[in-house]
Order: sequence, then structure tokens, then C-alpha cells
Amino acid sequence: MKVAFASTWLALALTCIGLLGANVAYSQDPRASAAQKAARDFLVMTDRNDAKASWHAAGKQFQNAITPERWAESLNDVRPPLGGLVDRTLLSTQFTHNFPGAAAEGDYALLVFRTSFAKRTDGRETVTLEREPDGAWKVIGYFIR
Repeated sequence: MKVAFASTWLALALTCIGLLGANVAYSQDPRASAAQKAARDFLVMTDRNDAKASWHAAGKQFQNAITPERWAESLNDVRPPLGGLVDRTLLSTQFTHNFPGAAAEGDYALLVFRTSFAKRTDGRETVTLEREPDGAWKVIGYFIR
């Protein structure tokens, strides 16, 4: 067990040293930064159980799919029982032009977060966004598993 741990630690240390020595700057896709910010802003509203603000901040597809009243009911049914947010870590960001359930082809982002709540430590949140004609990323889907 100690040998496996030492080998893993050594491999990790060598990788870090190699990356530092390469003197390469990696930058994130600007689309990813914008989509992630929009998703996190939306999630802050859901963390506060602010259905009105999150519905208004969502995209047209979201607003056309669910009334503000039904969204408030759904959010209130799901979020408060989980307890407050403890930690949220972005696991992945994927882009596509089409996916099942999308109203039409477009620019879509699918973000998956590992989320811990006070009463549930192993949650996954999936946030789907669409880039609207004005260039803004807007949430069109939100799912907690």
C-alpha cells in the first residue's frame, strides 16, 4: 500500500514539475468561461430558493416550457429538502449544436457539477444552457440527481 501511494505521489510530483518546466500557458475557451459564469449565477439563485429570479434569468426555451408558478413549486419541492449548499465543483463542460429535447439546432452547453448539500453529499447537478441571439448564455435546463 505504501509503495502504491509513493508511486502515485511521485508520478503526480513529476507531472507537476514537467508542467511547470514546460512554461506553457493554457487558457480556457471563452465560451466555457461565459457558460460557466451563467450557470453559476443561475445556481446561486436556486441555492437561495429564489424561483422568481432564476425563472427570469433563464432562457426562452426554459420560460416557454414551464410557468413561473410551476417552476417555483418544482424548485421548492427539490431544493429545501437537500439543505444548504456545502460545496459545488464543476466536473465537465461540453458544447454541442444539437441534442435530444432541444427545440432546434443552436449553440448549447452542458455542464455537470458534483454538489454536496447539508443533507445530501453526493449530488450531481446538470445545467443546460443555450447561447441566445444576443450572445448571452441562458439556462434552459436544470436537473439534480
